[in-house]
Amino acid sequence: MKQFPILYWPRKTNADPDYQLARKVINTTTGVMPDVVTGDADLMDVLAKNPDASIYYPVFCESTGWWGELLGGNAIVTDKLIISPECQLMVIESEQTASKSARGGKNQLLAAEIYPASGFFKKMNSGIATVADMLATDAGTILALFTGHSQSQFINILESTGNSYLGCIGRY
Repeated sequence: MKQFPILYWPRKTNADPDYQLARKVINTTTGVMPDVVTGDADLMDVLAKNPDASIYYPVFCESTGWWGELLGGNAIVTDKLIISPECQLMVIESEQTASKSARGGKNQLLAAEIYPASGFFKKMNSGIATVADMLATDAGTILALFTGHSQSQFINILESTGNSYLGCIGRY
């Protein structure tokens, strides 16, 4: 089953070279020109209405916490396309669609809610997982995004350090 591409673009599209390049890269990759969604969009809602879609979500070099809106949903990151030094596209699919084409053994994006402690980060950066991004919450915790190979090993380390595990939100 072939997915159809949707490009989510939160910025103005007029005279934006990254926008034009993103459309070209998606067309080259999929063979189809993407539909475009602009402005504020709920990714879970877009995937619910288009369960076979692949959403191409731009992450600009100054972006932090872009993955936060995936938490608690059934969407995962299945690929990453670098289109320029300032922008990469994260390919997001529904969990059901992505599981049909799962690529085992690859790095996964893993999210956890943690209270930061130096010992925790030393363990997590020692081959089990590497910190990729962090986002502070109003509750005083940090939502941290890690890359790693083994979800079960990641969960074991999190639980042994007394931290809360939110689940795997993607793989690429």
